[in-house]
Amino acid sequence: MTRGRILRVRWRCKNILLILYMTTLQVKTEIQKVLEQVPEDVLPDILDYLKQIQLQTHDQIKLSNNLRKILSEDKELLERLAK
Repeated sequence: MTRGRILRVRWRCKNILLILYMTTLQVKTEIQKVLEQVPEDVLPDILDYLKQIQLQTHDQIKLSNNLRKILSEDKELLERLAK
């Protein structure tokens, strides 16, 4: 495992642990803080994304999260395969 990958895994684990210990209210507050920093032209896309999530089943959300995790963890490998 490369140093960059180790750092990404540690960062991801730290953030996951932080989120696990946050209350729902704390998570919503953090989301609000991030939204305040997002450019205005991106807000409609975020709203659309959140509305799409509301329509998905738990299994669909889990599948999407797993796919995103695989793609982010193997980004370097996928880029090399694409060349």
